[in-house]
Amino acid sequence: MKILHVFNRHRGGGGADNAWDATIALSRRRGLNIAIFERDSRNLSPGMAGKLSAFANGLYAPAALRAFAARLEQDRPDIVHTHELYPLLTPWLFEHCTRVGIPIVHSCYDFRVTCPIATHHDGAGVCTRCIDHGAHQAMLRNCRDSLPESAAFALRHAVAGWRDFYRRHVSRFIVLTDFSRDWLHAQAGIPLDRISVNECAIPAAPDPVDPANGAYFAFAGRFVPEKGLDILVEASRMADLPIHVAGPPGSDPTPLMSKGVPVTITSGPESLATIYRGARALVVPSLWFETFAIVAAEAMAHGVPVIASRIGALNDTVREGRTGLHFAPGDPADLARQMQRLWDDPGLCRTLGAAAHADVVARFNEDAHFDRLVAAYDAALRAPDISSPGIRQSRSVQSRAPSRSPAG
Repeated sequence: MKILHVFNRHRGGGGADNAWDATIALSRRRGLNIAIFERDSRNLSPGMAGKLSAFANGLYAPAALRAFAARLEQDRPDIVHTHELYPLLTPWLFEHCTRVGIPIVHSCYDFRVTCPIATHHDGAGVCTRCIDHGAHQAMLRNCRDSLPESAAFALRHAVAGWRDFYRRHVSRFIVLTDFSRDWLHAQAGIPLDRISVNECAIPAAPDPVDPANGAYFAFAGRFVPEKGLDILVEASRMADLPIHVAGPPGSDPTPLMSKGVPVTITSGPESLATIYRGARALVVPSLWFETFAIVAAEAMAHGVPVIASRIGALNDTVREGRTGLHFAPGDPADLARQMQRLWDDPGLCRTLGAAAHADVVARFNEDAHFDRLVAAYDAALRAPDISSPGIRQSRSVQSRAPSRSPAG
């Protein structure tokens, strides 16, 4: 069974890139025949030339599409598994797959199907205007803080909607949580029987820490408004509790340093695992729905509980009162109360941390992830051809994938 993975790497990397890399590596270890067709946004020229190239290719990428069509003809994969496609590939490539009868499995790591900028957050709050009133809303509200970029994102989203790329061509969608499944069904009209839930594979640490010994509250993520870092900084000030903030290389910590709170800032090669393991809890103060929050599961894998916004998929990844605590999104006072609660109650902190580690072992282990992945491939191969009459010949992945070794 040959799977062709197709993706466009993000310029700044991130959780989605890590997730598909992990799935590809696991698939190879488990004996699937894996090929890759990729483009990388880091290869775009700097400045205006790169932006113009991204704009043009985001609408239609003729060179990449020709190369992709040739690759399909050469490799003849059984399944094309797509991930992020913008700006250098685009969902136009779905039509090539349909033309030659190859089923598509598409992984959704964000809200790209329903939102031009993929977050449903306009810089001020949760936003669904493009679903309700059209993609041009992203331009009218300048969701990219640049009118040309906002117009480009709106236009390419409108084209995808006009061509109905996803509903017409994708046989199977993979999402990371129940929330994302229900969202895709309700907001994009994707039938539930074409959606599989497959949480990320997160290895559990063999030696979980005692989080009650943690000396600070941790944050890991990009320094962007929808991640809610300002909420954590204000909560830290209110509770007078220390925080350790980790951002991608090159992140600008200057705005944080002016807040007058006890904060340690990491923007470099220091291991995230080291930061997690020194924390009383990880805080995920997101103001957008999230689709999984890999950092939450990573912290839990070390036995560290999570305090997360009570919003979107965070309600699935972090289980209230069992593996962590929730607070009202955007409410620093509520977050400060939950931080103080864990700081003052080491017994609760240990209980939540132990349950968080056990939850990662049970839910996010590689065996479970691979089994769900193979089930999604089987469903795609057995499904009726959604774009033309007739039924595809059944080709079971389960019957071809080798059995796992005892070591898994």
